[in-house]
Amino acid sequence: MRAHIDHRDLAAGGIFTLIGLAFVAGTYRSLSIGEAARMGPGYFPLLLGGLLALLGIAIIGRGLNAAAPAPVEGVTWRGMFLIGVAPLVFAVTIVPLGLVPALAITTLIAALSSREVGLVRAAAITAVIVGFCVLVFSYGLGLPIPLFPSLPGGGA
Repeated sequence: MRAHIDHRDLAAGGIFTLIGLAFVAGTYRSLSIGEAARMGPGYFPLLLGGLLALLGIAIIGRGLNAAAPAPVEGVTWRGMFLIGVAPLVFAVTIVPLGLVPALAITTLIAALSSREVGLVRAAAITAVIVGFCVLVFSYGLGLPIPLFPSLPGGGA
């Protein structure tokens, strides 16, 4: 069986590798890394950037050894637009609305970027992600981000 090249995997792997290496370089130059026992502010971003670069390399390898060539399809503009807008919406809404509403709106936008995800499934994804993030960031890590600052008392 002859191996084929999957250009989609090559492109995705290349993008992941470049973004991961950019995070590694930026973190290494600007933040203190520390060590495993005493992690500095750059330890986790360096680790994630390195893992993303390794994932990209693995995807490139898979793309070079594809069983059959995958057809290159058209760009899904809806998905690209909504995924691009979602972080901007989060940045604009986190302060005035709080963590829970900002996450809910952002996750709903991102979930609806796929034509295969309906409103009910998007709502379920949103509920799970918001719940997980509240547990991890608010209660687990104790980050001082109000959950609902527009409500009396703010709730954090």
